[in-house]
Amino acid sequence: MRGETVVVRRPTAGGVDPFGSPSVVWVEEVVEDVLVAPGPRNDADGAIRPDGKIIAWTLHFPKTFDQSLKGCEVRVRGEVPRPVVGDPKPYTLENTPTRWWMPVELEGVDG
Repeated sequence: MRGETVVVRRPTAGGVDPFGSPSVVWVEEVVEDVLVAPGPRNDADGAIRPDGKIIAWTLHFPKTFDQSLKGCEVRVRGEVPRPVVGDPKPYTLENTPTRWWMPVELEGVDG
């Protein structure tokens, strides 16, 4: 198996805008060796996804990446960045004999 390169976009505080509201600056980080799989191809069924979320991609991050992805977005294959669903956690090292250990779902609904 070969991983791909993705871009993680992390929101950081960017000061205040001209109206005094807090702003967000997106900091990008390139992550190598991520396994990329398309998400399931079903409709946003309320019984399956109560919030109407469709999973666009399922990623498996390598053990070399150990940061939180909560609130982040990820760009896969040059497409628009997709929000990370929830706060992904890695499997234990004992249960992951390969290089990858953290499954991450990306939300995406087009149309």
